[in-house]
Amino acid sequence: MLTLDELRSEVEAGTIDTVVAAFTDMQGRLMGKREQAEYFLDETAEQGLEGCNYLLALDMEMDPQPGYAMASWEQGYGDFVMTPDFATLRRIPWLEGTALVLCDVGWSDGKPVLASPRQVLRAQVERARAAGFEPMFGSELEFYLFGESYAEAHAKHYRDLTPSVPYILDYHVLATTYDEPLIRQIRNGMQAAGVPVESSKGEAWPGQQEINFRYSDAVTMADNHVIYKNGAKEIANLNGRSITFMAKPDHGWIGNSCHIHSSLWADGENAFADESDVFKRYVAGQIAGARELAVFLAPTINSYKRYAAGSWAPTTLAWGHDNRTCGFRIVGHGKSTRVESRIPGGDVNPYLAFAALLAAGLDGIDRELELPPPLEGNAYESDAERFPSSLREAISALEQGSLARAALGDEVAEHYLNYARTEQRLFDQAVTCYEREQLFERG
Repeated sequence: MLTLDELRSEVEAGTIDTVVAAFTDMQGRLMGKREQAEYFLDETAEQGLEGCNYLLALDMEMDPQPGYAMASWEQGYGDFVMTPDFATLRRIPWLEGTALVLCDVGWSDGKPVLASPRQVLRAQVERARAAGFEPMFGSELEFYLFGESYAEAHAKHYRDLTPSVPYILDYHVLATTYDEPLIRQIRNGMQAAGVPVESSKGEAWPGQQEINFRYSDAVTMADNHVIYKNGAKEIANLNGRSITFMAKPDHGWIGNSCHIHSSLWADGENAFADESDVFKRYVAGQIAGARELAVFLAPTINSYKRYAAGSWAPTTLAWGHDNRTCGFRIVGHGKSTRVESRIPGGDVNPYLAFAALLAAGLDGIDRELELPPPLEGNAYESDAERFPSSLREAISALEQGSLARAALGDEVAEHYLNYARTEQRLFDQAVTCYEREQLFERG
């Protein structure tokens, strides 16, 4: 990590010449500008920088979409202010002469943009702190590594890509050795960028990998998550390879998960220790709120293709002790007790997913919800309540519920409802166009 004074020294010495100032959009991508380091220090460090507000009203293809209260053609797509959070300032060792700082997004009058993902999470963290808790999170991201570069993958329309290893490499040391030169670059790059690494391992399908990082407070963990996700792709590109965190890159493959571990701490101790009442109510709240908050945990059409029996992706809202068939798996013991939500996929925006899980858990504590008995056996074959099986079902659950509006606010709920409805509408339009093309080809 860097202090502002250390950045000035590096700039004067000529070792840093570029500062990336960025925030996270709805899809979890870093958006921002590369600034000449001297200009950043002279101007941006104190005044912030501007970005078009359409950046929080775009689809995955970067096309502006209607229905957002904060940004539209009618309002002229003006700017918001990106204010650097210097606690996130760091070197980016895989890019020559480059530092990065994450920003909070606000309006010109100083008020925060409530629907910006980092602000959504901040609001829930403040709610937890007001109740005497510090939320601690860890996210485990899986990805596929391919032999093709991003340009080559695009030229092939992302079909028939070559997994880096042609067989399942889950925990397989020899198989992961084949990819170790690149994976080592990612591990060491992240460590040097202030993202503390735990380990890497092969995952449950050919070419599938996972790199894990130490848990932290919720906002820091989400920051580390997006920096890692962006950086891993940059490092892959520098090596002529490509990575995808897509939830289900191919219908025949195991999906990419993002298992999210969470706990609440009080007075420097884990408040979940020995499965306390706080723990039970928190888990009960996550179970009770997961369907309504599904849009924040599984944000795309593709997200729901991952949920299939026997696929390592959960289909139910059951909980169990060290049971990987459940949507909520309890891991650790004593002072390390925590809940792992296995619901999100690799496409999730960590700020929004953390915020949703935290909001649901706090609601369980507030309402003193009772945790049902743990599930024993195979949750796929149980009669436990199901997580939504489609984005359309998730949209309906959010529309009909009250938790999201009460916990996140009307503005946030409406913003991400519009995001989900837009995703569904664009998919439906694409399917209709494809069907018309097929009918035309058949004569």
